[in-house]
Amino acid sequence: MVRAAISFREFRMRYHTEAACREELFRQRFPEGFVCPKCGCKEFYAIRSRNICQCRSCRRQTSVTAGTMMHRTHLPWTVWFWAIYLCTTDKRGMSAVQFSRTLGISYDSAWHLSERIRKAMEQRDRHYQRSGIVEMNDYYVGGPSHNGKRGRGKDKVKAVAAISRTEDGIPLFVRMKVVDGFKGKTLQQIADQCFAEHTKVECGGYHSHRSLENAALSYSCYEAGDLHWLHTAISNFKAFLLGTCHGRCVHLQSYMDEFCFRFNRRNTANPLCFRLARAVAASCALLC
Repeated sequence: MVRAAISFREFRMRYHTEAACREELFRQRFPEGFVCPKCGCKEFYAIRSRNICQCRSCRRQTSVTAGTMMHRTHLPWTVWFWAIYLCTTDKRGMSAVQFSRTLGISYDSAWHLSERIRKAMEQRDRHYQRSGIVEMNDYYVGGPSHNGKRGRGKDKVKAVAAISRTEDGIPLFVRMKVVDGFKGKTLQQIADQCFAEHTKVECGGYHSHRSLENAALSYSCYEAGDLHWLHTAISNFKAFLLGTCHGRCVHLQSYMDEFCFRFNRRNTANPLCFRLARAVAASCALLC
């Protein structure tokens, strides 16, 4: 079902009560109808006094937020929904300070809220494998090293990015990951986990790239003079990191997850806020 674009005012009017948010979460978590997580039964009856569903077969009681990022949250569900909307409608993203000021909550609550939303984004994209033609390269994030030298400074954060594209050069999906180093073993693990079989991987000329081996993959180096979407994606991410996150690299992986989630769904027909709502409703709660 394709939904038309929705303004923030209309979104707040539609989800201005806990009941309206609960109904939308139910639709997002059970798009094909309720399914008991224990026995798989599809019949239930609602216990409205406690806002939970009870399975008619095994009698297990389940709430729409049980086991998700919203489990046992102390924030109103309306705040969650408004945060999801703001996070997806501004291509620059939202910092915790912006969440705090816009939603009227404390900075600590805003920070934990944004981190859980980003974690739901990461879980949604975790098992997507890149296929076709994939551009992969390593890069650094951060300023120059302490001695003032530019380039491959040892005190910068190391990361690897990969983006799949069509034969016509249209970019599809991007994946970014913080790594400990650029050894061939590290790059090989990323390729084995993130790339599907029969994928053509285009790498840079660094010596660790030349050691990649996989019978199901083929590797080649960039040709001089080519323009690559990978470099554009990396540049856009660094601009997002500098503008919204003020260049902070403490929680760099979560910022990468947010950027990739938004980039991978830039051409979606449905409003991104509803896709993120489904990601949050289908997420697994943090153990910490």
